[in-house]
Amino acid sequence: MSAQPDHAPVTPYAPAPGAPAELLAQLRADARANSWVPAFEREWSAALEESRRTFSLAGLYEVVQDWQGRLASAPAVDAFVASGCDDSDFIDMAELRGRRR
Repeated sequence: MSAQPDHAPVTPYAPAPGAPAELLAQLRADARANSWVPAFEREWSAALEESRRTFSLAGLYEVVQDWQGRLASAPAVDAFVASGCDDSDFIDMAELRGRRR
């Protein structure tokens, strides 16, 4: 028997040291800055507090990764909205769950 795990651990995502500052600069330059910057700062502050409490950077990494994804997908979302596609058949799962109760 080996003391080694039978699976390889997943390497956590680790942004570059300057990624949060770069991300904040990009958010400030975006048309949605009025709502996105305060939201990012709230999430970052909460993750920073958690990090101080738990000695883990995972929450901070997650905030950066989530916001990088939002920023990267924003042009596609804008294009979809501008295209006038009918999304009225969208099913709101939260509303659907509420009806079952």
